[in-house]
Amino acid sequence: MPFNVNMTNDKVFPAEIEQSILDASLAAGVPHYHVCGGNARCSTCRVLVQEGEENLSPPNKAELKLRKKKKYPDSVRLACQTKVLSGAVTVQRIIKDDTDLNLYVYSDYCENIQTVGDERQMALFFLDIRNFTPFLEQHLPFDVIHIIRRLNILFNEKIELHNGKILEYSGDGLYAVFGFDEEIKSAVNNAYNAGKEILSSLVMMNETYITKYFDHEIHIGIGLHAGKVIVGKTGVKENNPYTVMGIPVNIASRLESSTKELNNNFIVSDYVYRFLNGSNNAPQKQIKLKGVSEPFDVRLVGEEYSFINP
Repeated sequence: MPFNVNMTNDKVFPAEIEQSILDASLAAGVPHYHVCGGNARCSTCRVLVQEGEENLSPPNKAELKLRKKKKYPDSVRLACQTKVLSGAVTVQRIIKDDTDLNLYVYSDYCENIQTVGDERQMALFFLDIRNFTPFLEQHLPFDVIHIIRRLNILFNEKIELHNGKILEYSGDGLYAVFGFDEEIKSAVNNAYNAGKEILSSLVMMNETYITKYFDHEIHIGIGLHAGKVIVGKTGVKENNPYTVMGIPVNIASRLESSTKELNNNFIVSDYVYRFLNGSNNAPQKQIKLKGVSEPFDVRLVGEEYSFINP
């Protein structure tokens, strides 16, 4: 008996046990690309498996060879080699028109975009330098860039040490994520520990270098939240950073901004706080966040600022 294939944004059609998804979709009138004629050489028929992966035939040698060459993930299958063995499956064609074909197969861009968008739980970390305007006003451009570079080296060392990745620098701030290769509890604790080490190292840098040579103290604010986000690569050629986006990212950014009004240099969401190892009864506050209808619970895990109007 045939099994149903739900091809997202196309149609639902039957597939016989010995029939490939490609053959079944072509028989149903789906304009499914298959440049090599269904011989596992071009990858233009690839599909993203959304549901029912367990109902599909395992990858054969030809598919595994092409997967290794193209570096696409396990959730992407070649429709020409994949059969439905039981139950129903939901898949999505990746290449739908000639522009997609160029993007994923023939152009210079394709080498860096074989990964597909994915949802995962991650820790989102925002950091901003709090009192940098006076430094800008009082020092030469060389000194400004020099200190920013010194700080970014420090921030990056601590973040990478704890398995995080900086996705974006924005002048006197940055956005980092944790959880590419670990479950959410570890990701949250790594992000928290990175933040704590950055804060303690900054105290030392102020004492031994910035105050000594520039008569100034640098202070920062950190916001940390976690949740389910969309992860993928959206850049082209060598400019191909990961993109991590979603409501939890916006919340983490607003927590960092809230370090000003709450006068605390490290704020985490209550959701994050519940994951932390050895939580120490940090003060809890309810704040109003833009775009969040209900009062939002946070924990003040840092220290008060030592200057006015951070």
